[in-house]
Order: sequence, then structure tokens, then C-alpha cells
Amino acid sequence: MLENAVNNFVTFAPLGMVLVAMFGIGVAEGSGYISALLKRTVQMTPAMLVTPMVVFLGVMSNIASDAGYVVLVPLGALIFMSFGRHPLAGLAAGFAGVSGGFSANLIVGTIDPMLAGLSTEAAKMIDPNYAVAPTANMFFMIVSTFLITILGWFVTDKIVEPRLSKSSLEKDVKDDGSLGNLSDKEKKAMTAANLTFVAMVVGLVALILMPNSFLRNLEADSFLNSIVDHSPFMNGLIPIVALLFFVPSVVYGKIAGTVKNEKEVASHMSKAMSSMGGYLCLAFVASQFISYFNYTNLGTIIAVTGASILESANIGTIPLLIGFILITAVINLFMGSASAKWAIMAPVFIPMFLKLNIDPAIVQTAYRIADS
Repeated sequence: MLENAVNNFVTFAPLGMVLVAMFGIGVAEGSGYISALLKRTVQMTPAMLVTPMVVFLGVMSNIASDAGYVVLVPLGALIFMSFGRHPLAGLAAGFAGVSGGFSANLIVGTIDPMLAGLSTEAAKMIDPNYAVAPTANMFFMIVSTFLITILGWFVTDKIVEPRLSKSSLEKDVKDDGSLGNLSDKEKKAMTAANLTFVAMVVGLVALILMPNSFLRNLEADSFLNSIVDHSPFMNGLIPIVALLFFVPSVVYGKIAGTVKNEKEVASHMSKAMSSMGGYLCLAFVASQFISYFNYTNLGTIIAVTGASILESANIGTIPLLIGFILITAVINLFMGSASAKWAIMAPVFIPMFLKLNIDPAIVQTAYRIADS
């Protein structure tokens, strides 16, 4: 416990992945690029689609971790008010998207490598060679994004807003037209940043598809990982995602004037790292916790015993996962952090379900449903 404490911490898989991803996300948030994208998207939205757009942007905002709570929830109230609708309905729609759709997305965000790293560490208690990729839940999360958007749209327009009375709040607060508007410089900066992002994605796709590319596994002739073959693209996905955020954000900041030199870029990255202080403390404790489980075989004992009980119950995979979702949902009332809960639950439930031949990626999916 004393000799390996530091090594347990620095070799903890989710630690490096999350911190590297946050370098790019931090610059995107600090430069104002993410905020500008949210505002511009809303401005271009027709009145009839304002509700699904607010919910959708709430879901998508979690790519910058908790930034959606700060930017989009109050912005949702202002957006609804500018369309002559009740601001509380907009606030509720934004919150529903950000919180109810937390970790669902169309692309890989910071929560994906965090959970995947914890799942990998837990799965290795049973299978030392098992690895859960950051993209393991990607297809499910893509579909969830649209499902949550549709449900949020229906609930807001048909249930929530009709029950809100026309209060003095709505009469007294006026939108002066400047709320959420972008300056000409910000519009120019966002256009340049978006073109940079598209160019990078096109270049990345070209490299992935190009035969004998350094991003492909040449032996398997694939850009995807298999059990025995690993591709540089999949193994390097986290720094690639960080770069896809970092470069357009610097372009945006330079043109918009929010990033004047390399010192300010470093300052935004430093600010992102300072916001990870709580996560670093959690990672230290979680790394020791999982290491002790491995060393004592306690995790394996609990998994084998629990799996035997569940197997003898013979209730089937779907009821087991539903039960797991309900347990997690109850725990969620007392512990809000997605990573903190999973750091405690993964070493117990992943090996247990793995003994029942239920893939850790599926267990992780069930957890993300319950956490949201």
C-alpha cells in the first residue's frame, strides 16, 4: 500500500486519457468557441424547432463536460423569451438536455475515455487482456441523442409549458436584442474555425482510408482495434480528439481576439487543468481502491460469488441489467458524480457480469442510462 501508492496513481488508465482530452476542450471553452457555436446555432433555428434545438444543444454540450450547465441552461431561458415564450420552459428544456442527456453525444467526449478507462481496469480483474475502447458505447449514444431530443421536445411543449402561467417574470424581463448575439468579428472567427475543423476531419478521414497509412494497422489492414490487432488511429484517438478541438479553437480565439498569444493559450489549458483538481483527487483514491481489489482478489471473490447467485436465480440478461439500472439510479440520488460512482461500482459489477458472459461495454451502457 505504501510502496505502490504513487505507481498505482500514475499508471491509472483514465487519468492520462481525461487530462489529455481536456487540453483541447479547455482551449475550446476558454476561447469562447463552444459558447459561440451554441449561440449561433440557436440564432439560425426556426421558431417551430427552437425546443428540440435547445434540448439537442444541451445533450451535445456535455462534450465540454459541465460547460452546458453554465452556458446553455441560462441561454435556454433567454432563447425562449426572445421567441415570446415562457423563459422557465426554456430553462427546463436546457436543463433536461444537459442533465438527462449527460454523456450521450454524436462524437466522443471527455466522459467516454473516463468511463472506459475505469471499465478496463475493472475487467482486467477477470481478463487481463480485456480493454474497453472510448468508442465502445458510441452507436448507442448517437441514437440516445436523438431519442432524448424528441422526448425533451414532447415533454416541454405538451406537458411543461402549457402548465406555466403568464407571470410577472415574463412581463418584466425584456430581451433587448443583444442577448446571445455574436459580433461581426466573432462570426468571422467562427466561420474560419469551422472551416479549419472540417478541413482537419477531411484530412483525418483521408488518412484513415488511405492504404498503408500510418493510422492503420498494416497487418490487419484496418483502422479499428481487434482483440489481437491494434491500430494507431484507435490507440491515438484521445490526442486526435484533443487536436480536433485545440486547433480550431486557437484559430477562433486569434481572430475573435480572445486569444492574443501563446501565453493565453497556455492559460486556457492551465485553467482547464485547474478545474480537474477534484478529478485528480478522485483518481488517486480510485486507483488505490482498484489496485487493492486486484491485489487481494476481493473483486474476483465478490464477482464470482455474486455471479453464482445471479446465475442460480436464472432471471436472464435483460432483467439483470434493468435491476442494475435501478440500483444505480437510487445511488445517483446520493452521489451525483458519474466518475465517482463508476469508480466504486465498476470493480464490483463489471467482473460480476463478465463472469455471466455479459460484455463490460453493455454494463457500462446500462450505467450511463441510470446515471442520466
